[in-house]
Amino acid sequence: MAVDSLQETQKPIKSETLVSQISQHLRSEIAGTRYSPGDRLPSEADLGRLFGVSRTVVREAIAILRSDGLVEARKGSGVFVLDPEKERLRHPFADLSAERISDVIEVLEMRSAFEIRSARLAASRRSSRQLETILKAHEKVKTCVDAGDLPYDADYEFHYSIAEATQNKRFPQFLSMIRPGILPRRELIAPDCSPDVKPNPNLHREHAKVLQAIVDGNADAAEAAMADHLDGTLERYRILLRDRLGS
Repeated sequence: MAVDSLQETQKPIKSETLVSQISQHLRSEIAGTRYSPGDRLPSEADLGRLFGVSRTVVREAIAILRSDGLVEARKGSGVFVLDPEKERLRHPFADLSAERISDVIEVLEMRSAFEIRSARLAASRRSSRQLETILKAHEKVKTCVDAGDLPYDADYEFHYSIAEATQNKRFPQFLSMIRPGILPRRELIAPDCSPDVKPNPNLHREHAKVLQAIVDGNADAAEAAMADHLDGTLERYRILLRDRLGS
């Protein structure tokens, strides 16, 4: 697909983070008729010019699509669109739905064992560059929270960057695999989509404790902070489930 033809339908980016906006725009075009399985996306440079952003922003947006199984990068060839239905069927967690509270709770219970260890390893093994990536993801969460947005993508990026800092590629691979059950939809939190829905007010503070421990290289503190964060999240969803069942 030529960049010029894409330019004709491009709309200005208005809200949320640039990364989220670009990934959502490309996601909608993949779901629509502009791109078909096997099509190559424009290069990072072309997309950067198209959206008026840096190649780093484009790269992060593509990374989100890649983690969702919508595209794949082929070395020396570019980024290509995958068949989402085929990818879904191949996914070992294909039946997960972030719209079911019970599924979210199941994933959180599993994440507790996985991500607590991830935080410990990240504190011991992270590189300076990976630490910067975690910090940037942390700052994105604050930007979303301050704006009153629900920071789905930013929250995932924070946890994913910690998984990468373990220096064990299986950690980020596993996190990508269970992503469909990690990010609950707005409708799950507020079925009526009321405009006064607010992000978890403790999210950034809880993340800050995990980040500080990783910065300090304190594996015990990182493990404890991640445990507190995930246990608190799990309890919130258990309360939500009890309220739904009791209503």
